[in-house]
Amino acid sequence: MAIDFEIPEDAKAIRQKVREWVHDECIPAEKRLMDGADYKTLLAELREKARARGLWCPFIPKEYGGMGLGPLANALVQMELGESYLGALSMNTQGPDDATMMTILAHGTDFQKEKYLKPLLNGEKRVCYSMTEKAAGADATGMQTRAVKQGNDAYVLNGEKWFSSAASVADLAVVMAMTDPDAPRHQRYSTFIVELPNPGYNIKRDIQTMALEGPLTHVLGGGHSEVEIRDLVVPAENLLGGEGNGFNMGQHRLAYGRLRHGMHNVAMAQRALDMATERVIGRETFGKPLSERQAVQFMLAECATQLYISRLMLLHIAYKAEKGLDLRQENGIAKVYLANMVHHVVDTAIQLHGSLGYSLDTPLARWYTHIRSQRLVDGPDEVHRWTTGRNVVKAFKAHGTTASAAGGDLI
Repeated sequence: MAIDFEIPEDAKAIRQKVREWVHDECIPAEKRLMDGADYKTLLAELREKARARGLWCPFIPKEYGGMGLGPLANALVQMELGESYLGALSMNTQGPDDATMMTILAHGTDFQKEKYLKPLLNGEKRVCYSMTEKAAGADATGMQTRAVKQGNDAYVLNGEKWFSSAASVADLAVVMAMTDPDAPRHQRYSTFIVELPNPGYNIKRDIQTMALEGPLTHVLGGGHSEVEIRDLVVPAENLLGGEGNGFNMGQHRLAYGRLRHGMHNVAMAQRALDMATERVIGRETFGKPLSERQAVQFMLAECATQLYISRLMLLHIAYKAEKGLDLRQENGIAKVYLANMVHHVVDTAIQLHGSLGYSLDTPLARWYTHIRSQRLVDGPDEVHRWTTGRNVVKAFKAHGTTASAAGGDLI
């Protein structure tokens, strides 16, 4: 039987609709912001237009007000939205909100869905995710924040969190804490929904990073906060998914976040390649267009090759998700590859723009300092490579070949 790479017509149609939305509305809106337009007013206008066109919460079921897209169609949509930093925001599918919506949808009680999920889905509130801690880093099982049950009605949380993205603009926080230090390692942690602001959840600062910042940086992305949690009282009804299930829920949530980062990376890399190609076509050096120089063509070819591989990775992972197949190995491989791919493509685009690329007259320099974080967030390269390599060894020991861990068994 032939392998079918054809994308369904309805998925193609929604991809085209979103592509036009990004190019006709979101990218021009970026310029309006740079010219001084009010961010809240502009975003409200974009969101009103998006909802009127049926472009809202792509992966959320229709009965909850979303578009009801499956993994494949959502992947195609996200690979368009990342071309503009207003793309995901305009359709209420930005991180970290999107993954938290999925978590509450899958594991929340009726009370939690009504009180917390509904305003998130409507774009009325934002949420942050507080798991990472400075001492534990990429090892989520090393977190020390504790949650102690107080009677039957509440938990009291104490600890610290590090790089809680979007905390400074969030109305809610999803906080992971240890509830049973004696349980098996992956069953020690639970997750709580916290309403903000709260005196027990103290944002000490937004951590300065190497990423270039503008006047709207922390409004758009919310920054990365260092948080002190002291005697934070959380009602027992705000326990999400039951005691001991925080780690597994968190890994599922992060798995989607990694893919979303990768999808947006493809879109950003595509826009960077388009900009670079336009630049070399229109620029001459020593009496010859840059686009005719073999070295330049090789640079463009390498970027196009990496984008082609990246799209195939994501579409294959989306296919496995549609079929309910195990995609952990592919997810880890893609997370590392896509983070390095976008870094390489944007770097190449800067090089081909010359001094203009190094300036802030194009978005490339800002992208470059921002996307360096992609090799750190949601697990650094080394952790995912370690896991991938460990699976290769396991596959060989079990089967005498590494094929099942290296794409040899694609389904």
